[in-house]
Amino acid sequence: MASADSNSASFFARNRWLTLSAGILLAVILLAAFVSMRSEVVEVRAAKVERSNMRTVISTNGRIETVQNFEAHAPVNTTVRKILVREGDHVRKGQLLLQLDDADARTQAARAQAQIKTAQADIHSIESGGSQEEVLTLQTQIVKARAERDQAQRSLDALRRLQQKGAASLGEVKDAENNVQRAQADLDLLQQKQKDRYSKPEVERVTAEQSQAQAAYAAAEDTLQKSNVVAPFDGIVYSLPVKQGTYVQSGDLLLQEANLSKVQVRTYVDEPDIGRLAIGQKTEVTWDAIPGRVWEGTVNAIPSVVKKLNTRNVGEITAVLDNHDYKLLPNTNVSITIITAEHPNVMTIPREALRQDEAAPYVYRIADDTLRRTRVTVANSNLTQVEVSGLSDQDQVALAPVNPVKSLRDGIPVKVVQ
Repeated sequence: MASADSNSASFFARNRWLTLSAGILLAVILLAAFVSMRSEVVEVRAAKVERSNMRTVISTNGRIETVQNFEAHAPVNTTVRKILVREGDHVRKGQLLLQLDDADARTQAARAQAQIKTAQADIHSIESGGSQEEVLTLQTQIVKARAERDQAQRSLDALRRLQQKGAASLGEVKDAENNVQRAQADLDLLQQKQKDRYSKPEVERVTAEQSQAQAAYAAAEDTLQKSNVVAPFDGIVYSLPVKQGTYVQSGDLLLQEANLSKVQVRTYVDEPDIGRLAIGQKTEVTWDAIPGRVWEGTVNAIPSVVKKLNTRNVGEITAVLDNHDYKLLPNTNVSITIITAEHPNVMTIPREALRQDEAAPYVYRIADDTLRRTRVTVANSNLTQVEVSGLSDQDQVALAPVNPVKSLRDGIPVKVVQ
């Protein structure tokens, strides 16, 4: 027994370094495993699932236009005689705004009116067969010619009776018959003259002169009317590019008036977004000149055709805006947001948290400091948020690893870093 204990002690004494070495090796292995386990904890950024109002929008740029607009242009080359308003003035329907020199137009109107009267007199002459003097003279001649014919006929009848009694010769009867024929021919000529005094070309010429005179008078009257610019409706004079005494040419812009209580914005939407548009959608317009102000409106026209705009395929839309304080001015460039969908009190996550593979969209939900791949259903999205179902309120989802070299996968331990 003593010999066995002595041998065992002798063995451990001889192999104590081997035993120590094995213990050290085991400790190193355990430490490496611990360090390895610690190295699998991935630091991530995360966000909580929240309930919020979800809006899907299309953002673009547009230009403000008037809905009810009036432009006055110079009808002829003339001079601005008087300006009765200033830019920015509120005007009432029927109010005189501007006057042009209309002396030439008045002269032309008077000349055309005289030509109309002359043409009307000529037409009356045609319709009645000539002037009053000519008509009376012709009627007198016809009465006289009819009397001469009747007298010639009576003489012929008398000679024929005498011839039957042998008191008149055949030559005398023949001369009487010739007299009747001449008298009848003179009467026929006068009656034809009374009926067709003027030829067809003469009638057409007089009719054309009347039409030309009436057109000239209408043009002169139009010029006179446009020479006195009157407000066609209640509104604001927003453009007045001329000054009193300025010489203007035909077609030059004189004045612009608009009802600015309602304006519209015209904009273009890229082809992929056109299908999301609908009449009545809400719009929000901002203008850099008035920071913080938002004008609300509704879409009133959606694209009926896609057209090329530089390198883009776009559709044109317009939206009517309430501008009751007249702050939004025509021809200004603005930013417009079209709200294509709006869902109140829905679950949303940051767009960055959503992932997609061939199966379905999913997120990495964080539970007990571990990633859990969770399938979700996407209902709506915008540039920053996604509306989802399949998660609970206050669930936490991973966004991305802090270290970009690391990757996220199901089941790995994580540490949330703010």
